[in-house]
Amino acid sequence: MTTMTLNECIRFLKEHDRYLLVTHIRPDGDTLGSAAALCHILRSMGKTAYVYDNPETTPSYMEYTKQYLVPDGFSASCVVGVDLASERLYPKGFDPDTVFDLCIDHHGTNTGYARKLYCISSKASCGEVILLIAKELGIMDPQLASLLYIAVSTDCGCFVYGNTTAETHRAAAELIEAGADYKRLNRALFRTFTFSRLMLEGLIYSGMKSYADGKVTAATVTLAMMEHSGATEDDCDDLASLAGRVGGCIVSVTVRELEECVSKISLRSAESFDCAALCALHGGGGHRMASGCTMHLPPEEARETIVRDILEALK
Repeated sequence: MTTMTLNECIRFLKEHDRYLLVTHIRPDGDTLGSAAALCHILRSMGKTAYVYDNPETTPSYMEYTKQYLVPDGFSASCVVGVDLASERLYPKGFDPDTVFDLCIDHHGTNTGYARKLYCISSKASCGEVILLIAKELGIMDPQLASLLYIAVSTDCGCFVYGNTTAETHRAAAELIEAGADYKRLNRALFRTFTFSRLMLEGLIYSGMKSYADGKVTAATVTLAMMEHSGATEDDCDDLASLAGRVGGCIVSVTVRELEECVSKISLRSAESFDCAALCALHGGGGHRMASGCTMHLPPEEARETIVRDILEALK
């Protein structure tokens, strides 16, 4: 793996063609918005580029990405991971033996699976990294600005998460000035919920656990809760932020049951606690204040296991 500068990344993008851009498993607004934005940039350069048709893309994001999806039979010459930090995060249905030519990312825990890596771990979102590329190339229009706004805003919780920086706000301002449809996007992505989502939140709050005098809070989302509320995958954006809303909380845990004996763990914290280091103990990773891992345990056992580790680390 070779790390790249911005100019080297630009040169790479100019020299190659027939791109396939790949997002991560359970795709969020950052990976989808960033991949679609990069695809838009490459097409503006006269390149042939498509985004892998991630089967877990929810309807709320499909509206913005569908025009970039790869058609059947396309043969790529250059495969690029976008906001894709590890081989463990390859999307469902993707060939695990695929060789990645490039990865563009913002995760300091990137495993270096691609031949070349352009990564800025200080950025709150991969969208901010793609924005640098767009600016260097002199490519910007309202559609691109909206895609990048989706990426930037969702990965910082509409600018309220601890990863938000002055640069994040400046990036958002630039995108708004460039024509991003931010009013519609803010309402659609952050202010509008289905009845099922609100029902699910009620179940999550009613079962929340508190440890160490409120320093640690833990929420569990089971398949039974999903069924009872009628919630779908489209209702599960940003569930990991709910447990951290409790006053006095330093570390919050969200355990989501994906299937029998498979639980996804999401940690969120104040800057004083390193979520990435703790998740790395269980084969996961991410950022200092927001990381995740997967445990092959029922949700209750997974919750107690990760909470035990957190309490030990807090000592």
